[in-house]
Amino acid sequence: MVEPERRRRRPTVNTAPARSAGDARSDAIEKLPAAIAYGLETIFAFMRFILNLRGIILARAKQLALAWPKVPENHYLLTELPAQAEGRQSRAIQFESMKSRIKHLEEQLSKTTLEPIQSPVSTTNTTIETSTSDMGGTFSIHRESRLLGQPPTITRSVTHKKRMFGQSHWFNGVVLIFEPYLRDGSMKACSGVQKCKSLARVIKSQRAPSWPSPITTELPPKNVADELVDCYLRTTETVYRVLHVPTFKRDYGALWLSDTEPDTAFLIQLKLVLAIGASTYDEQFSLRVSAVRWVYEAQTWLLEPKFKSRLGIQPLQINLLLLLARETAGVGEEFIWISAGELLRRAVYMGFHRDPAHLPKRTTFAAEMRRRLWNTILEVTLQSSLTSGGPPLISLDDFDTEPPGNFDDDQLMAEGPVPKPEGDFTQVSIAISLRKMFPVRLAITKFLNDFRSQGTYEETLRLDSELRASYKAICQTLQGCSSSTGPSPSRFEIGVVDFLVHRYRSSLHVPFFGLALHETAYAFSRKVVVETSLKIWYAACPSSSTTVAQPRSDTASPDQDDLARLTVCGSGFYRTVAAQATLLIGLELRTQLQEEESLGPVPLRPDLLSVLEDAKTWCLRCIKAGETNIKGYLITCIIATQIEGLMRGLGKDEIFGLIVKAVDDAEKICLPVLEEMAAQGQAEEPVEGPHQISSNASPEAMESWDFLMSDALFNTNNAEPMSWMFNDENIQTQALW
Repeated sequence: MVEPERRRRRPTVNTAPARSAGDARSDAIEKLPAAIAYGLETIFAFMRFILNLRGIILARAKQLALAWPKVPENHYLLTELPAQAEGRQSRAIQFESMKSRIKHLEEQLSKTTLEPIQSPVSTTNTTIETSTSDMGGTFSIHRESRLLGQPPTITRSVTHKKRMFGQSHWFNGVVLIFEPYLRDGSMKACSGVQKCKSLARVIKSQRAPSWPSPITTELPPKNVADELVDCYLRTTETVYRVLHVPTFKRDYGALWLSDTEPDTAFLIQLKLVLAIGASTYDEQFSLRVSAVRWVYEAQTWLLEPKFKSRLGIQPLQINLLLLLARETAGVGEEFIWISAGELLRRAVYMGFHRDPAHLPKRTTFAAEMRRRLWNTILEVTLQSSLTSGGPPLISLDDFDTEPPGNFDDDQLMAEGPVPKPEGDFTQVSIAISLRKMFPVRLAITKFLNDFRSQGTYEETLRLDSELRASYKAICQTLQGCSSSTGPSPSRFEIGVVDFLVHRYRSSLHVPFFGLALHETAYAFSRKVVVETSLKIWYAACPSSSTTVAQPRSDTASPDQDDLARLTVCGSGFYRTVAAQATLLIGLELRTQLQEEESLGPVPLRPDLLSVLEDAKTWCLRCIKAGETNIKGYLITCIIATQIEGLMRGLGKDEIFGLIVKAVDDAEKICLPVLEEMAAQGQAEEPVEGPHQISSNASPEAMESWDFLMSDALFNTNNAEPMSWMFNDENIQTQALW
């Protein structure tokens, strides 16, 4: 008897598609960290189980359907009891629900298989560490949390009072140095520093003009004005093109020859040029008070409620010059980023973001001036974003205006001018060079300050490589100009380009600098930060041997240390960058001493050690040039003293004692300088008006927060992001004069 064929109770399921998809997933999973790969593999295994289960259920349901006797569709309605019919309907609903859930799981599995696996960094959480001390008040450090298999944590931003600073802000680097002191509150305010701060308030109230400031026709003597104009034209105008120089010189000469009242707009424009030029006029910034008054007058003119009349080329030039003058004269320089955003929108409203080729036909002169102004607006917007730590809020897709043509200013006055070859140096060559590096510098600023930026180290290295390649091409072009017989870039122009590039490279690597001090994987960032900081310092403060070989004079001579003078007398970008460079070098020296284990003295680089000593002298020069904030000098003395203690092998308590003495000595040096400035201001005729602030005004109204820089614009209340050396919010200071 032949046995009947044995039926297979479990039908065969075709799993080839699942295996094929699994192979593709395996390749992607192998590239992930072990912990994440294990989790994903577990999910995929569960999905495969669901697919197999679905096949079994559907096959079994099909068998049951074939074996079930056929009956009329309404049979159950006619013959079954109500309870039986209700039970059958319930089972049918459950079966449909299971099919629906299986279909949903299939869709989820399909999405997981087809979509690229996202970087684990996108799931990074942030942690906030809040610290309070007499030194810095209350501030919060926003960090990325260290998750398994992800890059180490880095500081993303710092929040203090009403503001948040992105990674490019100088304070994110300073946190590395002073955070231990801020945590344990070991740095207390001393009476000597409070005296200096009280004097600073008196001096600033003496300098401040009335508000609103009446616009006058008063100008300095012509010989002084000529020198100030020359200072501006050979420095700032060569980098940030705002004016058409022949036209400006023509109107400037006519002003001195005419007996009629000058045009108000040109008068404001001229005063801003004088204010900017005053920062490189002499070593003492002797015209600081006048520069501040000229800035106030321009601000008054610009804020007049004449909105339509301000939509023109000349008002746009005045707006640009005002931002540059505010930074050099120290009038609200920390708020330039906010004002630059308004200027950018004004220019877009006027169509400057579109290339003149796409607009109604105009002369070459008009088209090139539009390109130059837009180019400078981009530069100011980006630079203020880097300084403030705020996002640039602009992308390359927002404009199509071409870079300026390689014309000298005189060429634009002729008909049908032809741009010079790229290898010929012109009055706009530096601006063109910076524009070529604009895309990568914009990417770096977005990478640092956009809050959705992932901030991976791989991206840091990629941007660094792009910046170096772009910088190399620019250097080759400018070096070719220098070797030719025609015009060549000045020391100031070359110095500014180097200064800017080193600042961007340093900012790019500073977020990883703290990690690099302890983890060799980031050693490249440590090297870049130290070397770029050293180059920045050499540009801002030439070595003592150079200073001896080229003695300084009371007034500037062409091409003589203009950049170094700008960092001493001017406020804002250049001085802040130079000061941060000294702090980063100090941190490197401190780390070398702390990580080295030796019975004898630890060998340190002499060039790095000399920076700290030179920095103290440099900070004191800034104070003698009119800076009322002694915090820069104080901090430099603290760092130098700490390193000296470590070199001598002293303990923590002994080093702290030396630091207290260093603070006291710094106060004794700075106090007489401030007293002399206050006495000079008192001897001058007082300026009357509702603007005046008493010397015992609240710290919220007068306190300077910015490192080595002066106060907020127009006595803005609660404007300081970090009076971080000593917090005196609850101290009532009395007038000393």
